[in-house]
Amino acid sequence: MSILINKDTRLIVQGITGRDGSFHAAKMKEYGTNVVGGTSPGKGGQEVDGIPVFNTVREAVEATKANTSIIFVPAPFAKDAMLEAADAGIKLIICITEGIPVVDAVIAQRYIQVKGAHLIGPNCPGLISPELSMVGIMPSNIFKKGHTGVISRSGTLTYEVVDNLTKAGMGQSTAIGVGGDPVVGLYFEDLLQMFQDDPDTDSIALIGEIGGDAEEHAAAYIKKHITKPVVAFIDGRTAPPGKQMGHAGAIISSSSGSAADKIAAFEAAGVPVAMESCEIPGLLKKLMGKA
Repeated sequence: MSILINKDTRLIVQGITGRDGSFHAAKMKEYGTNVVGGTSPGKGGQEVDGIPVFNTVREAVEATKANTSIIFVPAPFAKDAMLEAADAGIKLIICITEGIPVVDAVIAQRYIQVKGAHLIGPNCPGLISPELSMVGIMPSNIFKKGHTGVISRSGTLTYEVVDNLTKAGMGQSTAIGVGGDPVVGLYFEDLLQMFQDDPDTDSIALIGEIGGDAEEHAAAYIKKHITKPVVAFIDGRTAPPGKQMGHAGAIISSSSGSAADKIAAFEAAGVPVAMESCEIPGLLKKLMGKA
C-alpha cells in the first residue's frame, strides 16, 4: 500500500500546454502514472503527448473521472487554479507553483478544506509512491519500492535522503515534499498519522528545517500518537537568527524556529535526530533492530 496516491490515481495536469506542464506530464506518464487529461483555457481539443487537453477542470473531470490534479500555472493564477480544482470535485491537489502570495495560499487552503479535499504544496516537488504513481517533479530513478515513509519540507533534501535510503536497501512506501512556504496544505501531523495508519509503512523519515514551529508540533504529536520508528533531520543548524534560507517559511525569529529548538523537541519526544542526512538509514535500522 501507500498513502494518497496509487494505481487508482487518475491525474489531470493544470497548465499542461506550458513548458513545465508539458515536460512533467510526459515524465509522469512515462513513469506509469495514470495521466488522464490536462487543462489549458482556450486549448481544449488538443493533445500533449497523447494526453487530451480540456478548457476547464470540470470538463476534464466529467470526461475522465479524474480524482487528482497537479498545478503548473504561473503564481498570479495559481489560487484560481486550486479553487477551480476543488470546485470540480478533485480530492487531491498538488500545487508545484512557487511565489504564490501568502493571502492567496490561505484562501485556497481554506476553500480546499471546506470542499473535503487535500492540498500538497504550494512550492513543493509533489509526491511519489514508487512503482505505483508519481505526481510531481521528482527524479524517479532514485526511488525504490519499500516500507519507509518520507516527509520533507525541502525538495532537494528529499532526494538526498531518499538516495541514501535506497542505497542502504530501504525502499519507500510514499515520499512527500510538503513545500517550503509559510502556508501549505497537508503538513507533518496529517502525514505522520497517514503513515501510522498505513500497514505497508514500517518506519518514517522526517526532514525539517529552520523557521516556524511545525517540527516542535510534530515532535509532540509523535510522542502522543505515533508508534512506528521515526528519525528526524533538521536543516539549517548553522544559520544565525534572522537569517532566511531558500524557503519563505525558513526564517528564524529571536524566540523560536532555530534548529536547536527543533532538535531539542524531537529528542524530548524520543526521536533520534541525524546530524547529517546520510545518518538516517542507520538510525532507522537501529530503531528497528536491524542494524
